[in-house]
Amino acid sequence: MTHEGERVVMTFEEPISIAKVLEKMEIPPSTVLTIVGEQIVPHTSLINGDLEIELIIVSSGG
Repeated sequence: MTHEGERVVMTFEEPISIAKVLEKMEIPPSTVLTIVGEQIVPHTSLINGDLEIELIIVSSGG
């Protein structure tokens, strides 16, 4: 997983949702988009194998 230019490798014994991974990394889901390949995927998606995930920070303001 790549977040803010830093690559993090995580291993899980069972399928896990992207939301749970974000929780373990202490990243609020509302602050990032999850990119797999060139597609945005929902945080409810399950990871059940080797997967390269990129997190893009979402900023908002007024």
